[in-house]
Formats: sequence, C-alpha cells, structure tokens
Amino acid sequence: MKGVLVVGSAPISGQSAADPHQAAVFAAFEKGACATCHTIPGIPNAKGVVGPNLGDIVFSAQDYLGSGEYTGSAKTAEEYIHESIIQPEAFLAATCPTGPCTAGVMPATLSQTLNTDEIDSIVQYLNGLPLGAYPDASDSASSQPVATQAPATGADIVRSPIDLPAPLEIREPTTVVINLEAIEVEGQLSDGTTYTYWTFNGAVPGPFFRVRLGDTIEVHMKNTTGSVMNHSVDFHAVTGPGGGAAMTQTKPGEETMFTAKAINPGLFVYHCATPMVANHITNGMYGLILVEPEGGLTPVDREFYVMQGEIYTAGKFGEQGHQATDMDKLLSENPEYVVFNGAVGSLTAQKPLNANVGETVRIFFGVGGPNYTSSFHVIGEIFDRVFDQASLTAPPLTDVQTTLVPPGGATMVEFKLEVPGRYILVDHALSRLQRGLAGFLIVEGPEAPEIFNGTPMPGSGH
Repeated sequence: MKGVLVVGSAPISGQSAADPHQAAVFAAFEKGACATCHTIPGIPNAKGVVGPNLGDIVFSAQDYLGSGEYTGSAKTAEEYIHESIIQPEAFLAATCPTGPCTAGVMPATLSQTLNTDEIDSIVQYLNGLPLGAYPDASDSASSQPVATQAPATGADIVRSPIDLPAPLEIREPTTVVINLEAIEVEGQLSDGTTYTYWTFNGAVPGPFFRVRLGDTIEVHMKNTTGSVMNHSVDFHAVTGPGGGAAMTQTKPGEETMFTAKAINPGLFVYHCATPMVANHITNGMYGLILVEPEGGLTPVDREFYVMQGEIYTAGKFGEQGHQATDMDKLLSENPEYVVFNGAVGSLTAQKPLNANVGETVRIFFGVGGPNYTSSFHVIGEIFDRVFDQASLTAPPLTDVQTTLVPPGGATMVEFKLEVPGRYILVDHALSRLQRGLAGFLIVEGPEAPEIFNGTPMPGSGH
C-alpha cells in the first residue's frame, strides 16, 4: 500500500516598517504595498505596471460613473476610490461586468491590512490629484533622490546551504505531501539594509523538495493572513496548466491544493506565478525540487543547496535603511544586488559551505532570476561532473570549469576535494561580485603538495 510523506514547514514571519513622514499617506501606501502594482504620482518609487496608473483614477471614476457600464453603488469619485479599496473584487466586477477582469489579483484583504484612517488618507490623496495632470506619472517622486536613512535590521531570511533532505531510500512510488506557505517578511539584505521579501516558508530560496520518479506530489499552497499580496506556485517539474499555478492563485488567509505525478527525473525550479511574476520572483519566491531517477543518485559525501537571484532596490547598492523595489530597474534588468540564497554575503562568513579533503561534494544549483543567466564557477576547483541543464538521464559533462544556468533553470555539479583552502562560489560575470554575489566553500584537511604547493601572497587573490 502506498504511503504518504509530508514535507515543508513555515516559521513565523515579521513585518516591514513604514516611513515616518510625508503625512500618513506615504505610510499607508507603503503598508498596502500599492506601489507593487500601481504607478502613483508623487509617491516614492511608485511605478508599478500591473494595475492602472492611479493618477488617472479620478478621470476613470468620472468616466465610469457617467457611462452606464459601472454597476456598483458609488455616486462620486471619492466613493468610487473607497469602494476599490474596501471591496476590490466587487469593484472589479462592477467596473467591467462583461469582462475580462483579473479577479483576485487586487488584494482582497486591503480593508484588513489598512485601518480606517489609512484608507481615508489614500482616498483623499487620490481624489485630490489634479484631473489629467499625471497621465504618465512623469513627476513621480520615484525619480527623485532618496533621503539618507539610518541603518536597519531585519529577520534572517537566508536558507542554509545544508538545509535539504537526505537522499531517498529505494522504495515504491508514493504520495508526497508538499506544504508551502507564502510569508512576507522584512529581512536583512546586507549590513544596515532591509528589504521586504516574499518567501516560501520564511526563507530564500524556498524549501528543497526531494521526490522519486513516479511519486505523486500533493501540493498545499497557503498564504498567511498577514500577507498583502496573492501568491501561487509553478513547479517546472509538473506537467499540467501553469505547473500548478492555475490551481494555486491563493489569497491571504486561504489555502489551495493540487496533485501531479512526477513523470520526468531531474532538478527543477519552482516559483511564484502571480502577476507581476518577475516581481514575486525577485522578492524571493523560488526554490528547487529534485525528482530522483528510479535508482536514486550516486552517493556522495556532502550535498549543498544554492540559488542565485537579483534584487532591484530603489536605493543604490549598500544604501542603508529599508529599501523598496524599483520597478523601472526591474523592467530594465538593472539590479542593485545579485545574491546567493537571498542576501549579500549569505554564504561567506554567515553560512559557508564546509567540507573535508578527500570528500566528494554535490551542489544543487539553480537560478531564480528573474532575469540574469549565471556562469556558475568555483574559483580554484574543476567540476568532475556537470549534469547540464539538470538532466539526470543524459551523460554528464566531465572536467568542466564553468557552466551556464539560465533563469528558471538548474544544474547539478559534483567534484572531489583534494586541497584544503577557501574556494569561492561565483557567477563568472565577475562584476556581480561587487553586487553581493559570492559564497565560500571551506575545505579542511591535510595539505597535498604533490597537487598544489606555494606560499600565498598577502592581499592576493579574489
């Protein structure tokens, strides 16, 4: 009889802090995450592309209220704006009764996230915008200099490179329950800098899942009540609509579920697939799932889990304080940060990879992206085997220095450690080192002068 395995857990999340000045309206817009989707004239970094430009909302209100198409209860532009916040799904249906509308994209819990005063401040601000003055929000304060902020501290969102399940025993196919929970948390991006991450189960990347060819995965997708956004999951290992995303568009406080059979072995990316998808990915919503072949993988001494991603902040690299997402930078593919496992230096002094001379190690490496291809390389080592594009059925490449991994892709590399020392994980597009992208593999054990012999020069090396 088939068994059921349950994997995945979720720690407690934190919340991001609001800005203190520019009246209550700036804090209210930030708390509601309105800039994630909307361009909002005069609001710092509010250049979203998913929803309509809110500089046009008074004009839209007057147009809809006088057209006969609107089926809601509002009589004035102010009431129209208020309805859009407290009853977003009813508002969408009322403004386009014949469709198509993207029901559920607008957060249904804004009225729970924001209090009455905050909602009123947003309504008054938008209702007070000069009619037709901001068709493109060209005066948006997102293009203005950002004031210097004090250093900020947040939660540790870095997933350890050794946080992954052990190889599976040889067994018959079974049902594996996968538990995912979307958690929005203010996390530590670098020293003195925080960022609002959207995570699977509270860390970046999401949990590493391990199943066997022929298993059935039963995916439970939860979204915490405290979330502002809807979230979902697309498993690249799944054959079916959206990789499961079509079944898991999950509102805050709700849970969705689907099942799928693992019919292809390999190492696959999963990620959130709620619009704007690139925004959910850059905020940390990606991970890996391994579908082992029937006989499993060749045993090694140690396994590690590493993923690469980009972060597009309003402030420049290293700028202190809490940083918001800059949509212009995201759309132009110009990140301020490129990181392993979610944060600057996460796999260096904080959580390095550790191993010993004589051991064979395996690195499961993936790229969340959303935009950059990685030229994955370990300085001072050569990959004995590279499972190109994470195919586990094709013969591996051997004796490889650097391997390309596209966004939404993965690879599996294996190599034996013969010389002690500190080896640096990089993307060999080496300018990205200056954007925070580095990891350490610390190898301990006896020297091997027959392989490598010399005296390091002070201040030399990478």
